[in-house]
Amino acid sequence: MGGGTGLSALLQGLKAYARPADPANGQPGVREIDVTAIVTVTDDGGSSGRLRREFDVLPPGDIRNCMVALSEDEALLARLFQYRFENGRGLKGHSFGNLFLTALTRVTGDFHEAVKVSSEVLRIAGSIYPATARDIVLEATLADGRRVAGETKISKSRERITRISLRPAMCEPLPDALQAIARADLITLAPDRCSRASFRIFWSMASPTPSGTRGRSRHISST
Repeated sequence: MGGGTGLSALLQGLKAYARPADPANGQPGVREIDVTAIVTVTDDGGSSGRLRREFDVLPPGDIRNCMVALSEDEALLARLFQYRFENGRGLKGHSFGNLFLTALTRVTGDFHEAVKVSSEVLRIAGSIYPATARDIVLEATLADGRRVAGETKISKSRERITRISLRPAMCEPLPDALQAIARADLITLAPDRCSRASFRIFWSMASPTPSGTRGRSRHISST
């Protein structure tokens, strides 16, 4: 669970354990695990922020990075999704993967469906869900009383943060994400300050956890 560069880096390492065990390669003890990434959608900077404002879609960048990290095809397709246009009016700064997810969202009418289809194209080793389908903004209250809205502005603020919240306050998590949490044996938060803050809020909204929850342990990863 998370966003930014922390989650994609973590998934890159976990991907090796998401493949079936192969006794032939001398690793009979490695068992297959089901890796699921639940990704924040509060990014408002760079290419994602521009697409979010211009096309009214959820920010695709963090999810694109997670798809590439879990992709079974690390050659051409993964490189294509990460390709960033260096020039061109309106294209400069955008990555192909962000544009692909945005276009697919417009075609399917649903960002979550666009993520599922894109994941199939990249043959990812696991599942990826946006944390919510709502258009949300991260808001911070600073020690001097000021309120700062937007992940980019919050990251740049030097004042101590006393409170973090989401707008709108009640944004329901995606049902598939809640079910993934309910089935999890191990939950890991990727090391990203803004992402961890927003997930603390999502976690409180997710209670009570859906039925079928098994015993879980929680691990906070760090880089």
